[in-house]
Amino acid sequence: MFQVDLRGKVAVVTGGSRGLGRAMVLGLARAGADVVIASRKLDTCEEVATEVRALGRRALAVAAHAGNLESLDALIDSTYAEFGRLDVLVNNAATNPVTAGLSDLTPELFQKVFEVNTKGPWYLASRAAPRMAKHGGGSIINVISVAAFKPPAYQGFYAATKAALNALTRVMAAEWAPLGIRVNALAPGSFHSDMFDNSAKVLPGFIEGSIAKTVQKRIAETDEIIGSVIYLASDMSSYTTGSALVTDGGYLLL
Repeated sequence: MFQVDLRGKVAVVTGGSRGLGRAMVLGLARAGADVVIASRKLDTCEEVATEVRALGRRALAVAAHAGNLESLDALIDSTYAEFGRLDVLVNNAATNPVTAGLSDLTPELFQKVFEVNTKGPWYLASRAAPRMAKHGGGSIINVISVAAFKPPAYQGFYAATKAALNALTRVMAAEWAPLGIRVNALAPGSFHSDMFDNSAKVLPGFIEGSIAKTVQKRIAETDEIIGSVIYLASDMSSYTTGSALVTDGGYLLL
């Protein structure tokens, strides 16, 4: 029987310094993985790395911008320089800087959101996959959103970038299966995070509306998403690829 045991594995988590990313990092470490924490600010990555080391695991903090391709190349190189391998890649970093109608979007903002939410994850995964294959493959987890399946008004472009990443996930899974690499998407619903709280500040009734749209009638804590990450990262999901695992409190049921 398979067990949740990531000892000997190395995981990279983008956007890993706060919110869901930080919770993922600590969850993977508790499951036995050594972890690379990547985010724009090195000092906040170092703080999480200290927490990982306190759990008895190795950690590496790397300053990396998910929309900068040179930065992502450096992230992979730093991972291999420190650990010599990469087994789990979690493309978690994302941005949703504005909640506005499509007519209010500028081309510049369009490009910024697309580069971080879609282009960056594609690039990092596509450059990591051949190197992962050299030591037997691994697992890639692309964090999307239930908005990819049920896009809300005034967050349409964010939803579109996540839907595009979901489509890329399925193609990655098909193309990289011969390399021993599984690729899945994780689609959370509403959970407490900086992005959620920022939306609540500019959209009246956002929190109440989000609660009403779930059958569980509540907003999740970040730790409630972690079991899905560990499942997709471990051998527990060895026959799962090209899927989108939804953790949304029943949002898609309504």
